[in-house]
Amino acid sequence: MSSPDVILHRGLFTTLDRGNPTASAVAIKDGAFTSVGHDQEVMKLAGPSTKVIDLRGRRVLPGLIDNHLHIIRGGLNFNMELRWDGVWSLADAMAMLKKQVAITPPPQWVRVVGGFTEHQFAEKRLPTIDELNAAAPDTPVFILHLYDRAILNAAALRAVGYTKDTPEPPAGEIVRDAKGNPTGLLLAKPNANILYATLAKGPKLPFEYQVNSTRHFMRELNRLGVTGAIDAGGGFQNYPEDYAVIQKLSDDGQLTIRLAYNLFTQKPKSEKQDFLNWTSTSRYKQGNDYFRHNGAGEMLVFSAADFEDFRVPRPDMPAEMERELEDVVRILLQNKWPWRLHATYDETISRALDVFEKVNQDTPLDGLHWFFDHAETISDQSIDRIAALGGGIAVQHRMAYQGEYFVERYGFGAAEATPPVKKIMDKGVKISAGTDATRVASYNPWVALAWLVTGMTVAGMRIYPQRNCLDRETALRMWTENVTWFSNEEGKKGRIQVGQFADLIVPDRDFFSCSESEIADITSDLTVVGGRIVYGAGEFKAIDGTAPPPAMPDWSPVRSFGGYGSWAEEGGKARAVRAHAMQMCGCANACAVHGHDHARAWSGRLPVSDLKNFWGALGCACWAV
Repeated sequence: MSSPDVILHRGLFTTLDRGNPTASAVAIKDGAFTSVGHDQEVMKLAGPSTKVIDLRGRRVLPGLIDNHLHIIRGGLNFNMELRWDGVWSLADAMAMLKKQVAITPPPQWVRVVGGFTEHQFAEKRLPTIDELNAAAPDTPVFILHLYDRAILNAAALRAVGYTKDTPEPPAGEIVRDAKGNPTGLLLAKPNANILYATLAKGPKLPFEYQVNSTRHFMRELNRLGVTGAIDAGGGFQNYPEDYAVIQKLSDDGQLTIRLAYNLFTQKPKSEKQDFLNWTSTSRYKQGNDYFRHNGAGEMLVFSAADFEDFRVPRPDMPAEMERELEDVVRILLQNKWPWRLHATYDETISRALDVFEKVNQDTPLDGLHWFFDHAETISDQSIDRIAALGGGIAVQHRMAYQGEYFVERYGFGAAEATPPVKKIMDKGVKISAGTDATRVASYNPWVALAWLVTGMTVAGMRIYPQRNCLDRETALRMWTENVTWFSNEEGKKGRIQVGQFADLIVPDRDFFSCSESEIADITSDLTVVGGRIVYGAGEFKAIDGTAPPPAMPDWSPVRSFGGYGSWAEEGGKARAVRAHAMQMCGCANACAVHGHDHARAWSGRLPVSDLKNFWGALGCACWAV
C-alpha cells in the first residue's frame, strides 16, 4: 500500500464518528481519509513523500457545509460588493462607504447587498438618504437591507431612471415625496422583486472578472471554515448562462468548495415549461464530487413563494398555488428529481403538503430527498406530515437578523421556537442548517452556529429559551453530517472518518471550550478540502499556496476590506471582535473614559469575567484595562 499524501498529527480531532469520536492524527490519500486514530499508529504510515503537518494540540473539526447558500450568484458579484456583515456601528459602516466612494470610478456603483441588519449597529438605525447623498453626491449607492428595503442615493436614482412617471411595481413600493418624486427608498410589500430588479440595472463584471470574483468568494468562505454548500439558485440566476463561471472553475480544478446546485425557475407562469426543459436536458446528480446537480428549487412556482419580510403581514398565497405546484411536482417526480421549496409560514407549508400527499397517492415519494427551506412558523401537525412522507426541513439563521421584527409583530411567545429545531429533531425529521446568504443573512457559518447555541440575534436579543437551544456538538452536526442527506451524499462527507472526503478545518479557537460570546468570531486557521490546503493563516500561513490573484477590478471593495467584519482593513479583525464584545455585553453604560474595551480586558490577567470578584462586580471591563 502506498504512503499517504498528507498526515496531520498532534491534533484534537472531533470526528463526529460515533464509533471513533476522537483522534489525534489522520492520514489522507487521494482526497480521502485512510486512517483516523492516534499519532503512534498513523505516523508509522508516513513515507518519504508524505506531507506531515504538526497541529500542536489544536482542535480539528469536519469542514462546514452550508445547506442553503446562494454561492453561484454571490460569486459573480462578490468583488463589487461592500460587505457590512460583522460591522457593529453605522459610523464604521459609513466610513467604509466613504472610502469606497473615493476610489470607485464612474459609471460603477457602490453597493451593499444584504448580510446585515440595522439592529447590529450601535446606533440601531440605517443611514438616511441625506447621509448617503452627502457621502456620495455623484457615485451611485445602492444599499439592500434584508428582504424589506433598498436605499438609493440621488445618483443611483438617476442611474436607474426612476422618476415621478415611473409606475408602481406589483407587490412593492417606490416611496415618493409630496410632489411624487422618488425619495430613494424602495420597499418590498411583501415581494422583493423591485429591490432585486433595481439592483440588476447596475453594471456587471466581465466574465474574467467574475471568475476572479467567485474565487475570492470561495476563499472568503474557506477562511470561515466552509468546505461545502448546496446552492439554492436565486432570482436573476439563469441556467445555464449564469453557471458558466462556476462550470469553468470546476473544469479547471479550481473549486475550493464542494457544490451541489438546485435549479430555480425564473419566469412566473412559465415554471412548468422551465422544468420540462431542464429535466430533458439535465440529469440529476450529473457532475462530480465538487460540482453536481441536486434537483429543483428553491423556487418551484412563484404562486407558492411566501416572502419572509416580518415587517409586513403574512402574505396569502393565491388560489392557483396548488394546481401550479402539482404540475411541477409531477414532472419532478416522473424524472426522479428531488426538490426544495421556500416556505416561511405554516399556512404555506400545509397547503404544499396537501399537494405532496395527493401526488404521493399516485406515485410514492419514497426515497426522494425533498425538503422545505426555512419553515420558521411550522406547526406540529405539518412536522408530522413531513415525517410521514419522508421529507426534510432545512433551517437557516434568518431569525438572527430579523428576530426583532418578528417579536415586534408576533410577540416573544411566538418567537420562542421559530423555527422549532429541537421539536423537528425529536420527531425524527431530517434537519440541517445553513445561512440563506448572501442577501437575507450573512454567509458567516459561525454566526449561524452561535444562533443555534445561544438563541440570540446578532444584536444580542435572546429569542429562544435554553430548552430550545442546541448543545455545541448537535449544532456542529447540523452543519456537517446532517447536511449530506439534503444533497444525497450520506457517508461521503460530513465526518472525519476513513473513506470519507478529507475535508477539515482548524478553527482559530476551540469551538467546544471558548465562551458562547466568542463563537460568532471564530475563523479558520487551516482549511483542507479533499486533502488539499485551500486556506492557511497564523502558524499555517506558510503552507497555504492557493490564494487567488488580487481581486479584480483594482477598485474592488475586497481589496480594501476583505469580507465579513472588514477583516482586510488594518487591524480589522481585532477591531471587529472588540466591537462585537461591546455589542453583546451586559453593561448598562459605557465608561466615558475607556469605553467598553472588553476584549482587551478579557485577554488580560485580571478575572473580569467572574462577576463575584472585585473587577467583575464593577460591571464594566474597562476598569480592568
